[in-house]
Amino acid sequence: MLTGMLDWLREHEQFIQQLGNVSLFVIVITIVTLPVVVMKLPADYFVNDKREPARRTRQHDLVWAALSLAKNLLGLLLILAGIAMLVLPGQGTVTILIGLAISNFPGKFALERRIACQPAVGITLNKIRQLTGTPPLLLPRQGISDHE
Repeated sequence: MLTGMLDWLREHEQFIQQLGNVSLFVIVITIVTLPVVVMKLPADYFVNDKREPARRTRQHDLVWAALSLAKNLLGLLLILAGIAMLVLPGQGTVTILIGLAISNFPGKFALERRIACQPAVGITLNKIRQLTGTPPLLLPRQGISDHE
């Protein structure tokens, strides 16, 4: 069995290297974009129970539909790549989370809110905001931010 696995790895060495390169690229993009995204969130982003649907703010339906389709396809691709990276070299969990973040699906805001309200996540988000000079996020469970 071990010999078969080693043979498979040798046969697919280039593919595994490419997955590693994609993983490295995703990590770099995450490190660069995460602080920007966290900084741009309004302080009361997670306080409201529901968010206004994006379709109410769009001006050009065809452009919005094309961009939405492209964004969701990229999200799906990242989710699938992340699942593959769970068993292959790479940051599978991070890649899956990025894919989920850029995708649109029912219940996404509730999932984001649930994750952000985890104590360790909320503290980390507010540390990032503090480093960028942005007011802390208000989290629904406390009703106030972690730093007030």
